[in-house]
Amino acid sequence: MEKTEEHYKVPNLEKGIAVLEFLSFHPKGETLQVIRQSLEISQTTAYRILNTLVRLDFLYYNEDAKRYKLSRKLLTLGFRSLNEHNIMETVLPRLRDLRDRVKETACFGVLGEKKGIFIEQAQGHHTFRFILSPGKPFELHCSAPGKAIMAYLPESVRDRYLSYMDFTCYNIRTITTREAYLNELEEVRKNGFAMDNEEELTGVICIGAPIFDYTDYPCGAIWISGPKDRLSDEVVQSFAFEIKSVAGKISADLGYSKQHENK
Repeated sequence: MEKTEEHYKVPNLEKGIAVLEFLSFHPKGETLQVIRQSLEISQTTAYRILNTLVRLDFLYYNEDAKRYKLSRKLLTLGFRSLNEHNIMETVLPRLRDLRDRVKETACFGVLGEKKGIFIEQAQGHHTFRFILSPGKPFELHCSAPGKAIMAYLPESVRDRYLSYMDFTCYNIRTITTREAYLNELEEVRKNGFAMDNEEELTGVICIGAPIFDYTDYPCGAIWISGPKDRLSDEVVQSFAFEIKSVAGKISADLGYSKQHENK
């Protein structure tokens, strides 16, 4: 007997996708009751679907507001399916421009599942320069891009990444406590840029700034890396200005409409 299309339906999968589509139109999230009533799903089914999506990181749940909200995992999957083509078309020319301004290697990275992921670089003009391999993970607690992105994440997302961090100590300059790290993120927000001041590799300094997309979300960071003997305090301040400037241009290219003003 020939099977009809009806035989291949997975009702709960369809309902789960309907939940995702529904929440895509409600950026502030919605409660269980609103979701189940709007989609005409039973309370038990809705609860199971929502909590499964939370467990798989497609949604996050705000305990205080009792609301479910889309995470950025779908956006991450979208970037993967496009091989990050669109964003890289925007970032690469700006990255090369930054490299030409400061002469040091300029890099671009994004958040991965638990750590940062290095995506691309424009190699510096100096004979001695840093070269990374695409896909290489980087720590969030002691890297300039990690701090730059983490400083501007929504609190619930930031807390999830904090729960993954073990604050590995690389030397006496490494931040090793949550409290000290949160204080550092406050400084990043105040200054508009982040630093790795020999916190992972002795003698190596990195300076980074966040990139925001059209939803005002920190979708990545750009940074430069160089040896300490080339990056004096005066040079760091000058390069930080250049990095923030280029990051701002990339964000504008991606549709970011706000400006984080440093006070």
